[in-house]
Amino acid sequence: MIAIIIGTRAELIKSFPVMLELQKRKLPYYFIHTGQHNLKDLCRLFGVKNPDVVLSKEPEKSSRFNENALKGIFWNISLVFKIKKELSKIKDLKYVIYHGDTMTTATAAIASSKLLNPFKKYKNVHLEAGLRSGTIFEPMPEEISRKLCDRFSDILLAVSNLAENNLKKEKQKGKIILSGNTIIDSATICLKKAEQKKMRALSKEKFALITVHRHENIKSKERMKNIIQILSYLPIPSYFALHSNTLAKLKEMGLYEELIKNPNVKIIEPIDYISFIYQMKKCSLIVCDGGSMQEESLLFQKPCIILRKATERQEGLESNFQFLTKLDVEKTKAKIKEYLAEDFKVKPIKNPYGKPGLSSKIVDILKK
Repeated sequence: MIAIIIGTRAELIKSFPVMLELQKRKLPYYFIHTGQHNLKDLCRLFGVKNPDVVLSKEPEKSSRFNENALKGIFWNISLVFKIKKELSKIKDLKYVIYHGDTMTTATAAIASSKLLNPFKKYKNVHLEAGLRSGTIFEPMPEEISRKLCDRFSDILLAVSNLAENNLKKEKQKGKIILSGNTIIDSATICLKKAEQKKMRALSKEKFALITVHRHENIKSKERMKNIIQILSYLPIPSYFALHSNTLAKLKEMGLYEELIKNPNVKIIEPIDYISFIYQMKKCSLIVCDGGSMQEESLLFQKPCIILRKATERQEGLESNFQFLTKLDVEKTKAKIKEYLAEDFKVKPIKNPYGKPGLSSKIVDILKK
């Protein structure tokens, strides 16, 4: 039996191809949902089974702890023991899998580790191992979560050669396996679903797709001022999928009116992942502060403006179409101009995260 522990929407988005592969091969898995995010709609959207157990009540909104960090710490501590207890009930448990760098991921790694289960017979597996930004403050606390996960995991599925090298330099004790990044399968599957639905692009012209949600950005007025200045320079229709917490912060800081002064910036409601992937495939420019969109930019070979001071997805910075802004307004304006110029050409690169079909290879690894 395989246990899969998931808490957030991002974790499910990147894990569902592995779950589908297990279902396809009729290999049983036990789906533990910690309750960090509400996942009901995504399970239905991706065709995976509903959780076998939910360890805490799912929030109505997207996230449980947008503003209350102390609550999050206490929730995490209680979760360690809930996960440990749940795992002890599963017969013939061979693997415990968790993904990424969230509160749920770090907690799952600790709860399933030898530290708390010294006589365990199963192996605990970190999907998306080895990503590093080089600073614990960017992003915070994800860089800490990643290091904790890799420290406490028996098997480390590295997403790229760079990630594999990071793990080797740190002399991690777990078995390191270069697997690639499951986002390749997630995006490929969802693009096919979108095309089957015959979706339409947001614009017939060139357009940009924008998201901003990182806590280190939206909690800093100085950073948000720089981001608004950057967005004010966009010369093409630019669709901003605005999350509720970002909207609240913009209004609180008095920056929302400044944002909408640019008639090219059009505010839209956040859309489901399948629709978002389709729009990403059709857009001319991505402007974001999230991690997954940097990976999807590489897959679709779309110019990407990264609204951060540091990134753990460093593989893409070697291309000619990803730019880490460090929130420098003037340099970023120049890069936007370069990316949207008629003579700009993306230089094709071998995707450092691999090719479609990674999930099948991962299941093969788990069957050994």
